[in-house]
Amino acid sequence: MPKIQWENLPREKWAHLRDRAKQRKVSMEDLFELANWKSQDPDVPDGDWYKDFGTFKLCGTGRFPSTFLMSGQPARGKRV
Repeated sequence: MPKIQWENLPREKWAHLRDRAKQRKVSMEDLFELANWKSQDPDVPDGDWYKDFGTFKLCGTGRFPSTFLMSGQPARGKRV
């Protein structure tokens, strides 16, 4: 299983993640929770996946994070 690649993401991907975090009102506390999870260097599946943090979801495909969803929005892929 791959690890999430946070480094060397294309500028457009970072801009999208930043915009979605603002748009979906991901709080600083939520981002600290994300950072804590990230520091554990979790494995993710090769295909679509999501991590449900309760107040928001991080979605990705393979090793790349792709977007943030609000807690009530449906996510596709495997829950990690």
